Amino acid sequence: MRKSAAVLWMVLAAGVSAGAQEKSHAVEEIVARVNNEIITRTEYEKSLAQAAEEAQQECPKCTPEQLKAGLEEKRKNTLRDLIDQALLVQRGKDMGVSVETDLIKRLDELRQQNNLASMEDLEKAVTSQGLNWEDFKSNMRNGLLTHRVIGSEVGSHIQIDKEEIAKYYQEHLKEFVRPEQVALRELFVTTEGKNETEKAEQKKKAEGLLERIKNGEDFGELAKRFSDGSTAKQNGYLGTFKRGELAKELEDKVFGLKKNGLTDVLETKQGYLFLQVMEHYDEGQQTQAKVEPEITERLYGQRMEPALRDYLKTLREQSYVIVKPGYTDTAGLGSAPIEEVNATPEEVKARKMKRHKKFLLF
Repeated sequence: MRKSAAVLWMVLAAGVSAGAQEKSHAVEEIVARVNNEIITRTEYEKSLAQAAEEAQQECPKCTPEQLKAGLEEKRKNTLRDLIDQALLVQRGKDMGVSVETDLIKRLDELRQQNNLASMEDLEKAVTSQGLNWEDFKSNMRNGLLTHRVIGSEVGSHIQIDKEEIAKYYQEHLKEFVRPEQVALRELFVTTEGKNETEKAEQKKKAEGLLERIKNGEDFGELAKRFSDGSTAKQNGYLGTFKRGELAKELEDKVFGLKKNGLTDVLETKQGYLFLQVMEHYDEGQQTQAKVEPEITERLYGQRMEPALRDYLKTLREQSYVIVKPGYTDTAGLGSAPIEEVNATPEEVKARKMKRHKKFLLF
């Protein structure tokens, strides 16, 4: 016998939350189910709040109208992104990917970044903000796992050859006629709310990070992990600047540097920072060799989004995804009536085997 989607959803939610109902009358609302995992309303609302923060951080100079449009786009895709992450995490587990070593490393870097003596101190700092320590680690683990899967399953298959770069360069020659300018990235360490002793420690931290880069470590990776600036998510990338667009003292420093050149640690009202010149462009038509990394990044970015969406579509086709009526999954493959029957253990096993076989073929 067939039932409406709403009734079916209530049955599914009851099946997942039966144990919780016995313990408490307060039942968490389930908004989506991805194979054997669920996405709750609490998780959904947290992601909505995070989307608002990200929209502001990604475009601090946006007009209210632009900010509103960006936020609406993020909110529209919030549930889709939660489902995508669940699919990628599950795929990573199916592949046997382990990120425990990376997790320990990342937690220790976070401990150092906050000048904490031990991992126990980091746990106390996390829980003091009302966060659950195990949930905090789980979220970080899932982020690392997702990044690993995307790199292995999608990014590694995107190849940009020399012919494509040359073709793009010739078709966009006018875009590479430029005044003298520098592309910069930063690593910023804040001193806001710090006492004098703590400020001295922050300066020492910035100097230590600068020394690590001079010794060969990657600037972008360290900026992503340790920078307190809003550019951390972009590996510290600040943008490209012409003469006259920077403070005179800073302009004199960076325009005197060649590619990969580093400034000393500079003190500002908000903290300490140092800059790296990613590229120093001479005035006029830039050579293909000079802009090749930029072209490669553009082409890679153009291909990554559709390639990732195609990959996620494949994962969805191989998975069981259901969304509660009233919520929108913008990548949904459509709905179909589902019979409200209990699957036998043999059927469950067959579905799992079928899913694993498809993964292997992919």
